[in-house]
Formats: sequence, structure tokens, C-alpha cells
Amino acid sequence: MKYIDEFRNGEVARTIADKIDALVQPGRNYSFMEFCGGHTHAISRYGLSDLLPANVTMVHGPGCPVCVLPIGRIDMAIRLALEHGVILCSYGDTLRVPASDGLSLLRAKARGGDIRMVYSTLDALQIARDNPQREVVFLAIGFETTTPPTALAVQQASLERLQNFSVLSCHVLTPAAISHILESPEVRQWGTVPIDGFIGPAHVSTVIGSRPYEFFAEEYRKPVVIAGFEPLDVMQAILMLVRQVNEGRAVVENEFARAVTRDGNLKAQDRVAEVFELRSDFEWRGLGIVPYSALKLREKYAAFDAERRFEINYKTVPDNKACECGAILRGVKRPQDCKIFGTVCTPENPVGSCMVSSEGACAAHYSYGRYKDMN
Repeated sequence: MKYIDEFRNGEVARTIADKIDALVQPGRNYSFMEFCGGHTHAISRYGLSDLLPANVTMVHGPGCPVCVLPIGRIDMAIRLALEHGVILCSYGDTLRVPASDGLSLLRAKARGGDIRMVYSTLDALQIARDNPQREVVFLAIGFETTTPPTALAVQQASLERLQNFSVLSCHVLTPAAISHILESPEVRQWGTVPIDGFIGPAHVSTVIGSRPYEFFAEEYRKPVVIAGFEPLDVMQAILMLVRQVNEGRAVVENEFARAVTRDGNLKAQDRVAEVFELRSDFEWRGLGIVPYSALKLREKYAAFDAERRFEINYKTVPDNKACECGAILRGVKRPQDCKIFGTVCTPENPVGSCMVSSEGACAAHYSYGRYKDMN
């Protein structure tokens, strides 16, 4: 297939759904976690759950980078803007994530903080060039997909000796999160979140390849199928997972072979390895402290580390007690299980981060799935 509309063909989707229906075994339940928020969005937008047999369940995972960012990290960025007077730059969705004291980066901007939305790290670098008398901090978030551009920006700033540019790194790692989920009591001990396999992320896998997922297949006996974001990609991945479960196999399969290889993008990996190193621990919203799950700048580039430059420390901040975002990120609850979903908490007035980004489970269900709840 060459064109995007071919990956959205309803007739083909129904054909795949018929194959899944023919393969699933009566009396057996299949539960698959789509790790990436892009897949969550596709499942809700195209109504893929409606095409699946009743005994095939999709579980939302913590693969939305905005959603897993804890309140304390946003608070750090707000302090930089309001107390240290920096020009704070970040991607659009990040600016709307709720923080402490009823603030967000957008609301901090309304209070006088110089906070700017950028489309790329290169935009932040240009702002630093254009404002040599001001400190410019880039709030860097995301999984392995957005880490290479941040590494490139740091290297370019070092090359140009841009002494007024630094990075507040909140980059996190997919494999560590998957391990944490599989070791969680809900999955390993209590079985309250059954997971028979994973739909592996698309964009992340173009960078890291399919090799890192082989550990989960071998160690935990959980099949992984890497899939693209189009509806036919997701449906085909579910079909492949059902086949593996039926056959008792647990291997990594690559449905997204048009973009993902086993080794990934080696140049991007080398760039990241040059600039970043592992943090010993990092807090995720919903998952808590996850060891070796995030990145910080190496000593060589310490001059561009905003945490060191401004000596700001991270403080854990509990989520809003009424918000179930943390449980939704762990797959323990669904968006419709939250008492404030769609009433107090909406995309226009998000209480939790899962309602901010279009990749968040709550935002996706609010846009495409909540009408079914009324029936």
C-alpha cells in the first residue's frame, strides 16, 4: 500500500476483524496493552474496539509523554519562568498540563512568565541566539522519539558556545516503563490487569528498533507486535497477537516493517548516547519512581543542564485526589471510571494530564468514545 487512505479502508478492517473473530477461542479472554498513546488515539478515533470480539480487550498503557510527566516537573519549569526569569520553551501540549496551586505553564504565562511554545528544539536555539542577554531553557519531554533532536540542540549549542541556552531534561524510556508494568503487583501478583501481549510503539521503535522488546518476550513470555498508527496497522497487530497467544508463542513481530528495523536508527542512538546518560531514578505520573527510566545530560554537557545551572530540586507532588489519571496510565481503570471525566475534567479544563494531549486516553475517549457510554 502506498497511500494513507489505503490504511483506513473500512472493508479491509472488517475482513481482518472477521479473521480475528474466527481465531479467538471460545471461553478464552485476550487482553492486550497498546503502550503508545498514538495507538490509543487510533483505537478510539476509528472505533476499532467495536470491531473486536467481546473476549478481546484493549488496555491503555502509559505511552503518552505528556500524560506521564509528574506535577513536580512542571512545577520546576514554572519556577524557572517565574522566579528565575528565564524564557521557558516547550512543545504545545506541555503548556496545558495541570501543576500545583491551580497553575499550568499557560497560566504561569498569564502571570507574567515568558513562556513560549516551540515546534522544535531548533526554535528554542534560535530564541537563545536572538536574546543573548536572557537565559533560555528548553523543557525537553518525550520518549526516545524526541530525544535525538534535544541531543542535537545541546551539541549545536556547545558548538556555538551559546552560554544562555540550557535544557530541563524530562526524557523517559519505553523499555523501563514496560518492565515496571510487568513487575507491578496489578500484573504480576494480583492479576487485576491481565496482559497477554503488547502492541509496541511505532515512532519510538523507528529509533530504538525492535531488538529491545525481545527481552520482554523471552523473560515474561509476552508477545510484542510493533505496529503503525493507522487503523489497519492496529487491527493487523491484534490479529498477529491472537495468533501468537493461540500458538503459545512469545516473540517480537514487526507489523510496521515499512519504517522499523531490528536495530533502529543507529545514528540517532549514537547522538543520544553522546549527550545523555541514565538517571538512577525518575518519577512517572501513575507509575511512581521507576529506576533507570529517564535521561540526564552527561558531565561533558553539564553547562547546558538547567537543573544544575539554576540549582532547582525536584519535589514529589501528589495528584488531584479526584483524578484517576494515574490508575488509567497503569491500565487499572478506564477513563469512564473516573467520576470527574467529561464533567469537571474536559479538554478545555483538564484536571489530569490524560485529558491534555490528544494521545491521552481520557482525551481520546472524550472525543470519540463517550457517546457510547450514554447507550
